[in-house]
Amino acid sequence: MNKPVFNRQLERLVTGINTQDGAGVSLVRVLTNDLQRRLDPFLMLDNFHSDKPEDYLAGFPDHPHRGFETVTYMLAGRMRHRDNAGNEGLLQAGGVQWMTAGSGLVHSELPEQEDGLMSGFQLWLNLASGDKMVAPSYRDLQADEIPQVSPQPGVKVKVIAGSAFGTAGAVQRPHTEPLYLDVQLEGGQQLELPIPARHNAFLYVFEGALRIGEDGRTAPAGRMAILSNNADAAGVSLQAQGNSRFLLIAGKPLNEPIAQWGPFVMNTREQVEQAIQDFRDGKI
Repeated sequence: MNKPVFNRQLERLVTGINTQDGAGVSLVRVLTNDLQRRLDPFLMLDNFHSDKPEDYLAGFPDHPHRGFETVTYMLAGRMRHRDNAGNEGLLQAGGVQWMTAGSGLVHSELPEQEDGLMSGFQLWLNLASGDKMVAPSYRDLQADEIPQVSPQPGVKVKVIAGSAFGTAGAVQRPHTEPLYLDVQLEGGQQLELPIPARHNAFLYVFEGALRIGEDGRTAPAGRMAILSNNADAAGVSLQAQGNSRFLLIAGKPLNEPIAQWGPFVMNTREQVEQAIQDFRDGKI
């Protein structure tokens, strides 16, 4: 039996854009609109990280969504979610909120702290055309609900979505089949990381640095590494340059049209215009 080939390479390094969102929250937009086709089904990735209250205290007051899912992963701090369906939850360090906006909702995400470090990520994951108008729903997953696995000494993996090293993640989603991992490697550790062959995939390094693939190109902290697509690849080979931590995010492309206006992501302009009108009419 042939040994699996972990031959994805570092295709491109991306530097995020410093920006503000919500009522003035400072963040780095890592995955921007121009990468949506290349990284289908992912629409956006934001990294927020600050110990300055003025960078995050205003939070994200009431705002609408339709047509996709948001995945918020907190590394440090606390965020309170409320929506117009009467749902409320507290997202704490190490936890994840997986929200399916579907046909639409209005929600707020506001810090539950006045000082200290606020750090985490929000990922936007597209929905297939047949799922864009499903009823909204969400799950709050606390840190102890997210499975962890240590496939070898010096390696720790939190499996947020999908499956890795024989461990099923906290969330499984049809159609896009996302794989969402938080991986920690001790300095010098090598890892063959499985990724479904036909998934689009990228890494975001937020501690240390990684040597990626056979040519050993380095992805430093604060950079996104888009991985090449190889039809026969079982994944990617990595080596940590010092103690390192990164997200691995991969998904099955939908290969469908994307029509976006701010917080509404549909397949046609007409559907987006309908979403805007529904919001104005109080139907979202």
